[in-house]
Amino acid sequence: MRILDAYILKRFLKTLVLVISIILPIGIAIDVSEKIDKFLNHTDLTFWVILRDHYQHFIITYGNMFLPLALFIAVILFTSKLASNTEIIAMHSAQMSFNRLLYPYFLGALIIAVFSLYMNHFVVPDSNEKFTKFYRTYIRPKKEANTIHNISLQLGEMDYVFIKSFWMQRNKGSNFMYEHYEGTKLTYRLKATNIQWREKDSTYRLSTYKKRYLYEGNDVIESGRTLDTIFDFYPKDLLYLDYLAKEMTSPYLYEYIKLSKKRGVKNLNPYKVELQKRSSLPFSSFILTMIAVALAAKKKRGGTGINLAAGVALAFLYIFFMKISEVLGAIANANTLLLVWFPNIIFGVLAMFLYWNASKK
Repeated sequence: MRILDAYILKRFLKTLVLVISIILPIGIAIDVSEKIDKFLNHTDLTFWVILRDHYQHFIITYGNMFLPLALFIAVILFTSKLASNTEIIAMHSAQMSFNRLLYPYFLGALIIAVFSLYMNHFVVPDSNEKFTKFYRTYIRPKKEANTIHNISLQLGEMDYVFIKSFWMQRNKGSNFMYEHYEGTKLTYRLKATNIQWREKDSTYRLSTYKKRYLYEGNDVIESGRTLDTIFDFYPKDLLYLDYLAKEMTSPYLYEYIKLSKKRGVKNLNPYKVELQKRSSLPFSSFILTMIAVALAAKKKRGGTGINLAAGVALAFLYIFFMKISEVLGAIANANTLLLVWFPNIIFGVLAMFLYWNASKK
């Protein structure tokens, strides 16, 4: 690596750290002002508990979320500084092309993208789970649904489960029915008045049950008061909430989507959006870096202020497109892949236009 590349990369990363260190304290200050009364209402909440269980995960979650956009602003800031100091003119005078100038920038973007990918897929979900748990315990407790009605699950190609109602806090359901098919023919049915999850031995206890085996010309019926058995699902699999997707690591989320599809869950798009978003946002580091360099590499009247204003406007526009695409992608039958990557496609076209325009000069 040349001395100049190391110099640009070092400025790149130092300015990024500076921007993040400005953004996060502002976010924390706003969050504290909104939640201070909630914190004071709980006498068991010490400063250390708030710091450990809330703001540690706040920094991880939101810091990683805004990392590509902070990178965008950082690149504009220090590239505008290079341009105003005529350092970029000196580079061009030394026969350095615009393409060559992009090399250390893209190396920095690669470092940030890889870091963000790892965080999004493996670290942030764990922080989201702890962050949400704190929120539901101390900020807005007991807001999630505790009772689920009219549940239907497909456990395999030929196995189906139906439950009239299930109480999550008690791990108990009513009007349970399990059916097994061979082809299109029903061969076995198990019904029970109640079903109870027994966590200590990972079994279900059925109360007032009836088994029915359907044979050619003859059925066999068995009944009893209680029956302990196992099924290929857990009570948490019955709970369909969007925020759960944010709490799963990507391998687990992928398997969950695949299993839920087999079980007949109708709209899995919110989960697919979350999975796609974890890759699309880090990839935007390359697009936003190219836009930032193309905007700031030329010395302008007004200097850094003009470039920064344009950069902030584009950053807000990117966030707007990103949020719209997430909402539309979560709708049933929507093409989640296209919609989640739509902001990157639009800004990718803008980046190529700015690159083409900047490389001619």
